[in-house]
Amino acid sequence: MHNNIVLQAPAVASQRTTREWQQADADHFLHPFTDFAGLAKKGSRIITKADNIYLWDSDGHKILDAMSGLWCVNVGYGQTSLVDAATRQMKELPFYNAFFQTSTPPAIELAELLSKVTPPQFKHVFFTGSGSEGNDTVVRMVRRYWDILGQPDRQVIISRNNGYHGSTMAGASLGGMSGMHAQGGLPIPNITHIDQPYWWENGAGMSRDEFGKVAASWLEERILSVGPEKVAAFIGEPVQGAGGVIVPPETYWPEIQRICDKYGILLVSDEVICGFGRTGNWFGCETMGTKPDLMTIAKGVTSGYIPLGGVMVGERMAKVLIEQGGDFNHGFTYSGHPVACAVALANIRLIQQQKLVEHVREDVGPYLAEQFASLNDHPLVGETQTCGLMGAVLLVKDKAKHQAFPSNLELGMVCRGHCFGNGLIMRAVGDRMIIAPPLVITRAQIDEMMVLIRRCLDLTLADAHKNGWL
Repeated sequence: MHNNIVLQAPAVASQRTTREWQQADADHFLHPFTDFAGLAKKGSRIITKADNIYLWDSDGHKILDAMSGLWCVNVGYGQTSLVDAATRQMKELPFYNAFFQTSTPPAIELAELLSKVTPPQFKHVFFTGSGSEGNDTVVRMVRRYWDILGQPDRQVIISRNNGYHGSTMAGASLGGMSGMHAQGGLPIPNITHIDQPYWWENGAGMSRDEFGKVAASWLEERILSVGPEKVAAFIGEPVQGAGGVIVPPETYWPEIQRICDKYGILLVSDEVICGFGRTGNWFGCETMGTKPDLMTIAKGVTSGYIPLGGVMVGERMAKVLIEQGGDFNHGFTYSGHPVACAVALANIRLIQQQKLVEHVREDVGPYLAEQFASLNDHPLVGETQTCGLMGAVLLVKDKAKHQAFPSNLELGMVCRGHCFGNGLIMRAVGDRMIIAPPLVITRAQIDEMMVLIRRCLDLTLADAHKNGWL
């Protein structure tokens, strides 16, 4: 017999002041990628609600979210169809695992749908809880594939400096972020890096197209120095996201594909940021013209409404893993979580129904490119780059001389501070100011965003003059 117990409702956000939330946060919550002491002293910004492309903080300030949360809220905030999908699934089957030769309808249906919206070589998916777990899976799967084929020495995976592939041990190792490698004894063995295809930094004296081929040639040089018989795969983001929205020259990815094909090396496209419409196609590899063997997915697969990731496995690999592989001793409690899969199904169907990929490719993507190009007349702007609904503005001291500000001035962080103070979320990566707004953004909202961006650039310029940096 069950007793009927009435629980008192917990306090809601409006029943605490901002300072009370900040104190509780500092007392108990360790944030990712954060100087804990510094944040505790300053106090967190407390976000309490969201709708469409906007957020509100605990003081009632309205903020334009030009970063889609963390590159993920592709369909915008407040989509009731995703909430309803989660609610229905929680009532029917809130959880069951994919171990012990068991499956659930949402996981099966999502795998089926993903095989239809991804490039034609992909018919299978391995589900994870995040993009980081997905890239850990890539490492395990790539090495298992070559082992099955009788080439166990193919262990080395090549990645790029300043690339980002997550923050787990393998994901952070694949990434080329020096600050991450400095902590925790990274990278793990048999992962090596080549330089990034960043024309402004590395392409002096060359056209962008010339530089694209030179940057791709660094992969072949590394393959030959390691030994082709030891190289398992190359992994890269179609557009480097967390590294600063670095859009490679058009010549880069076709040459990377040619080199991978020449040496029989697997090509892995990390689509955690670029996937599900961000670049104006369903996936960034389609925008860049490559045919990867594996694709890491996450973020936009559920628009961030609930955690889910995965690895799309091309038939070249899937056939070997299925027919010859036996047990693949890898997986997660939440692989194929039924609620996450139900939300992903609703999210992908919404992207299809609202034609958001076409909206990015044919309408707001080209419009954003035009508007960002107009920023090139600003004294601080050295270059702008866009790809679909991703954009970067590089802040420089002297564009004619190709001269950057000293890194210790942290001009990007100065600009970010002005963004926060003026109701705009824009991220700073060094002195590159970047955006990736929700795919539902309209031209009118892009105009609204551009007014804020120009205002913040002007305020940053004024600071640079006042401090004697110019």
